[in-house]
Amino acid sequence: MAVNIAAAHTLFLPFSQLSSASSSALQVQLNPTCFPSSRKISKTPISTTSCANVSAASTAALSTGKEEFLPPLEVSEIDGKCKKWVWRGYTINYFVYPDGGGGGGGGAAAPAPPLLLVHGFGASIAHWRRNIPTLAQNRTVYAIDLIGFGASDKPAGFQYTMEIWAQLILDFLDEIVQRPTVLLGNSVGSLACVIAASESSQSQVRGLVLFNCSGGMNNKAIVDDWRIKLLLPLLWFFDFLLKQRGIASYLFDRVRQRETLRNVLLSVYGNKESVDEDLVEIIRKPALDEGALDAFVSIITGPPGPNPVNLIPNITLPVLVLWGDADPFTPIDGPVGKYFTSLPDRLTNVKLFLLEGVGHCPHDDRPDLVHEKLLPWLANLSPP
Repeated sequence: MAVNIAAAHTLFLPFSQLSSASSSALQVQLNPTCFPSSRKISKTPISTTSCANVSAASTAALSTGKEEFLPPLEVSEIDGKCKKWVWRGYTINYFVYPDGGGGGGGGAAAPAPPLLLVHGFGASIAHWRRNIPTLAQNRTVYAIDLIGFGASDKPAGFQYTMEIWAQLILDFLDEIVQRPTVLLGNSVGSLACVIAASESSQSQVRGLVLFNCSGGMNNKAIVDDWRIKLLLPLLWFFDFLLKQRGIASYLFDRVRQRETLRNVLLSVYGNKESVDEDLVEIIRKPALDEGALDAFVSIITGPPGPNPVNLIPNITLPVLVLWGDADPFTPIDGPVGKYFTSLPDRLTNVKLFLLEGVGHCPHDDRPDLVHEKLLPWLANLSPP
């Protein structure tokens, strides 16, 4: 069976590197619908009518049009300028850049639509630190900590679902942004954006950008993969173990150790230089909060949520898919990767770029490659 039990889930799955049979089950559980393949990823060019096979050779580019590739923000600057929003009685952490939300619109031309950045499981706003300045040159950029993550509330006993996160996104657009917005998400955050877009009116969401979209909140997502079906009894048993507080607490304490986190991150990033101390702390700090363990258990043992296979065909908005082809969790030749690879041939609103040698979190792994493809796509969006 070609299952890479040595890796954890969506970056945020610090939950690997636990050496035991139970840790193996945990790692499988956290991999949303995607089993790493032992086969080499095909480099066959994708249809050039709506997508392309990307080469890393252009990384020397320093700008795209009038928008330069700018250095990242400091994590301390992000933390110091975050704002709070009360949603259904819970405090949600968010960030606006430039501060004040008056992002450039290009003089007399219609203002560019704002962006909302949505992190993956275990991450937070600061995971976009390498992207925010570059993206904010001609538009306002918002980033949010989903409930259960970052500096947002982690309420005891809360039942986390993909639908809850999607509704949080839609309510944030209604109450805070109040303009048609392009949603950008990574991993589970991508799926939350897909669900939100499928439920929104045209007036809320202007477009979608998906970075290695997951197939579900956890590996109980419904997919046609015999390996997941074979392991379902093990996953259910592991759910039972995690609902025992002592066992869950022990595993979670192991997971949030710095070296464990660093090893997991190194396993899911293609560019190892991107795995710095700031990144480790971005993942580790929120995991120390009260309520983080409850979120961890609820997400792993909860329902997988809607499948993107059933949602994407109903979305007519412009969609850009950027996929790291060295992702051990959602490999391009796994069930989810194969589905997204097939979309440009069937849906004219979808563009796909494969990013060579890039892992599960393209925006942070190789921001230069991401910006090279993302900025022109954003610039070409027609006015709402």
